[in-house]
Amino acid sequence: MNKKKKPKKDSSQKKTFRGTLEMTRSGMAFVIVEGLTKDILVKQKNLNTALDGDEVLLDVIKQQSKGMGRMEGVVTDILKRKKTEFTGTLEVNKDKGFAFLVPERGAFVPDIYIPANSLGEAKTGDKAVVRIVAWGEQTRKPVGEIVELLDASDTNDLAMKEILVESGFPLSFPDQVMAELQEIREKITTAEVRKRKDFRKQLTFTIDPVDAKDFDDAISIKKLRGGYYEIGVHIADVSHYVLPDTALDKESDKRATSVYLPDRVLPMLPEKISNELCSLRPHEDKLTFSAVFQMNEKGEIKQHWLGRTVIHSKHRFTYEEVQDIIETKEGPYEEEVLLLNKIAQLLRKERFDHGAINFSSQEVRFKLDENGAPIGIVIKESKEAHQLIEEFMLLANRTVAEYVAKIRINKQPVPFPYRVHDTPDEDKLKVFSVFAHKFGHKFDLDNPDSIARSFNKMLQLAKGKPEQHVLETIGIRTMAKAIYTPDNIGHYGLGFEHYCHFTSPIRRYPDVMVHRVLAECLAGEVKPDKQMEKKCRHSSEMERKAMEAERAANKYKQVEYMQQFIGESFEGVISGVAHFGFWVETVDTKCEGLVSIHNLLAKDEFKHDESEYALIGLHTGRKFRIGDKVKIRVLAANLTKRQLDYDLDEELPSPAGKPYRGKADKKERPGGSRNRPGDRSKPDDRNRSGDRSKTGGRSKGGGKPSKEKPRGGKGGGKSAGKKGA
Repeated sequence: MNKKKKPKKDSSQKKTFRGTLEMTRSGMAFVIVEGLTKDILVKQKNLNTALDGDEVLLDVIKQQSKGMGRMEGVVTDILKRKKTEFTGTLEVNKDKGFAFLVPERGAFVPDIYIPANSLGEAKTGDKAVVRIVAWGEQTRKPVGEIVELLDASDTNDLAMKEILVESGFPLSFPDQVMAELQEIREKITTAEVRKRKDFRKQLTFTIDPVDAKDFDDAISIKKLRGGYYEIGVHIADVSHYVLPDTALDKESDKRATSVYLPDRVLPMLPEKISNELCSLRPHEDKLTFSAVFQMNEKGEIKQHWLGRTVIHSKHRFTYEEVQDIIETKEGPYEEEVLLLNKIAQLLRKERFDHGAINFSSQEVRFKLDENGAPIGIVIKESKEAHQLIEEFMLLANRTVAEYVAKIRINKQPVPFPYRVHDTPDEDKLKVFSVFAHKFGHKFDLDNPDSIARSFNKMLQLAKGKPEQHVLETIGIRTMAKAIYTPDNIGHYGLGFEHYCHFTSPIRRYPDVMVHRVLAECLAGEVKPDKQMEKKCRHSSEMERKAMEAERAANKYKQVEYMQQFIGESFEGVISGVAHFGFWVETVDTKCEGLVSIHNLLAKDEFKHDESEYALIGLHTGRKFRIGDKVKIRVLAANLTKRQLDYDLDEELPSPAGKPYRGKADKKERPGGSRNRPGDRSKPDDRNRSGDRSKTGGRSKGGGKPSKEKPRGGKGGGKSAGKKGA
């Protein structure tokens, strides 16, 4: 007898949900819940101190009717605050002995009350960073304390600090952390050296950006018999100094990553550790955790060894110096450098042959004057010197992950922060394949391997063409997001079955966790971390926030740089299209701005064709499609909003061959509607929808390209393979 199947439960009929809260300008909010097609409305009176970006628990107080309308809820608990520090302007009432911080526009937080005992020398009009420490019992309004008064006259410093605080990163380390630093033993003892393999007599050197201060990896090389070499990848042993459950460890976990802005680094670890104790500076003994390989010139590995070491770097190379050696075959240790590069290129080829996707790497770098103002923009690409380091770091990361993946505790895998990258979403791939086909590229979507081959073929054929950058950018957005998780599903983009981050513990907390678990596994004393999944989720979230801050700071500097070119023309490539205009990225400087539909109406009437990724002129037939080259003129540069406005600087021919003059008002209207996906602005409650993406636009929340790719250093940051892989 067939049993009657129970109908699937509709998740929308649940009473309690967990999600992320997004505020609107009207004061209401929506909670985004994974798995629901519509967000849940929360009126201002039901927020219960929840702020924009908080992770909340809420009860549904009004269900949608027959699939119509929207559920309404009340926040019952705040599971995780997005941030507790805010920037703004102080309003001080000296007579009554208190003040308010009026947050920056768009912060979606009420004015913060500051009692007299926290005011110090603060006065009305001062810019400040304030931390929320409590909420009024009766008023349910935030109560804060001043963390730092900001110098409003230093516009660059003010802007960068506002971006960091806006993204949820503290500007300074707590007193308890700084006190703990004083207790750390700096001298390397003989007893400690005896516990480690000694590499101090082997040729060892570092390769980093010219402005780097934290050198967290080094390479050693020694010739062996039989055509083999011993190549060591040595990583700063941060876990020797940062011990579990200390204030220093908790703060590192909280930050999870260093943040690299154009003019500064906000470090995950205090400078005493990042730039001194753990930095693998030349001519100093340093403690390291190493992956050592015996391999031949073909890149074939005979055996490997993992363990703690002590090294002594003989030389500090910059990428430019190593690239010069590769190109001229001359320079310090040229024989070793050239051999390492030869092996790295073979490892790289093997990786792509086995399914890795070859997205190129371009990095926007700024030339700054003594005040931090941009005086030039340089686009840096990954060269062989970067790839040399990248491939050996990838090899070490993969080897560590493979080792840990084999170990079992009570027949269960060891909790471990794998770096994973899922296969692409099928629906997104179909859309992208249609887009790529418009440029003459075909995609085989049969299986993950054929998809990877299709991507690589497309990228190879598009190289050097106007559409190259657009295809790469949108292709990357098609990919899943790489994250940290104990669930080892492999890394699709790199083509690895097992992968982790081992090589950058100075600036990534997951690497510190990897070092600790690896040390336990090597010692046979594994203590499974029950909080591993939670820590991985937090690190992934903080990585996203750091990327947001880096993008915001880069955009600020690009807008600041373009202020001097108001009225001037540039060649550009269309990078996104919406019904209200299209975005253009300048060819030479990668500065993106909006060409508003209001200005285009002076030239023609346009319709937005989503299937063509284009705006199409109804009278002229002119098509503005993603990837097309256009000439633009700079109309406006708004530093406060970090926005550039462009106008089309070319005539549109009519079907008869004459320029179309148009019927619209020709008065320029820079700005216009620009709720571009990825902007920090939020839609109001009247026009909010579940999916705010536009053709070719950024993904929700400023969606960073999600597939990992090499990323160059930023203001003392690390290089391609180290920072991104």
